[in-house]
Amino acid sequence: MTAFEPFEAFGDLDEISERLQSPDPSVRRLAVIELVETSTDEAVPLLARAAGDADAGVRLQAARALGDFDGLDVAKVLTGILVDPETGVAQAAADSLAELRDPAASAILLPLLDHSSSFARAAILRALKALQVSASLGPAVAALDDDDPAVRAQAVGVIGYLKLTDALPSLVHATNDRHPDVRLAAVDALSFARNEAAAQAAADALSDPEWQVRAVAAETIGRIGQASVAAGLTVALNDSYWQVRQKALQSLGKLRVRGAVGAIVHFLDDELPSLRKDAAAALGEIADPSARDALVASARDNDPDVRKTVSWALQQIEARANP
Repeated sequence: MTAFEPFEAFGDLDEISERLQSPDPSVRRLAVIELVETSTDEAVPLLARAAGDADAGVRLQAARALGDFDGLDVAKVLTGILVDPETGVAQAAADSLAELRDPAASAILLPLLDHSSSFARAAILRALKALQVSASLGPAVAALDDDDPAVRAQAVGVIGYLKLTDALPSLVHATNDRHPDVRLAAVDALSFARNEAAAQAAADALSDPEWQVRAVAAETIGRIGQASVAAGLTVALNDSYWQVRQKALQSLGKLRVRGAVGAIVHFLDDELPSLRKDAAAALGEIADPSARDALVASARDNDPDVRKTVSWALQQIEARANP
C-alpha cells in the first residue's frame, strides 16, 4: 500500500474531479490514475464515484487504484464492486480488497460473509485472512460448510493465518474435504501447529488421490517437525510423482531420520539431478556415517550442483564424527 503523505496541491483534486465527469472515458481513466498519484485519502470519495462509472474501463481502473488505499471507506467501496457485471472489474476489486491492512476494515467485511454471491464470500474471506482478526475465526469455521469450494478454501486460509491451536480440529476436518483445492489448503495450513495431531493429519494426506496434496503433505511434515510420522515419508519415496518423492526427501533430511538413510541412498543414482541433489542434501543433514561410501561414489556426478551438495554432505558427516 502507498503510505499516505501530505498532498501539497489539494486544489488539483477539484481539477481531477472535473475530468472524472468528462464525456470521454479515456480522460476519466487518466483522472483515476492521477488520483492514485495524489497519495491522499481525500481521493477515496472520488475513486468511489469512478467505481460506479458507466464505462467498464474506468471502473476497472478505479478498482485497481483502490488497492493503494486502506481503511473502512475503501472496504465499503470494494465490497460493492465485487458484484460488478464485468468479471474483470469484480476480480480487480477482490485483488484490491486483499491488500487491506487496517484491522478495522473487518467491521465492514464480517457482516457480509452471508453475501448471496459465492465469489464475494470468497473475496471477503481472502481479505480477512490478511487482516488476521480473531473475530473472523468463528465465521471462517462456519464457512467450511459452504457449498462453494473456493469459499471453503479461503476459509481454511483465514483459519491457518490466525494460527490458533483451538482451530486445529477444523483444519484436520478440512483435510478430508471433497475438493482437492480445499484439502491442499488445509494440509498446508497445518504447519503452524507443530504437534502430533497436525503431523498425523499431514501423514494421512500422503495417501490423498491428488499428487499435489501428497506433495504438500510431505513438505508440511518437515515443517511441523514431528519425526514420529517419518515412516509415511519413507513410503512416499516410492510415490509415482517425482514431486512427492522430492518433498519426502527434503523432509526426511529436515527431520534427520536415520532410519531412512538406506532408502535415501538409492536416490543418489536417480535419473533426475534434482532428486540426486536432494538425496545428498538429506544425507548431509542426517550426517549418518553409513552414507559416507555412497556419497563418495557420487562425488563425480555429472551434475555440478549434485557434486557440490555431495561434497557438503561429506563435510557434515566428518564434522559430526569429529566435533
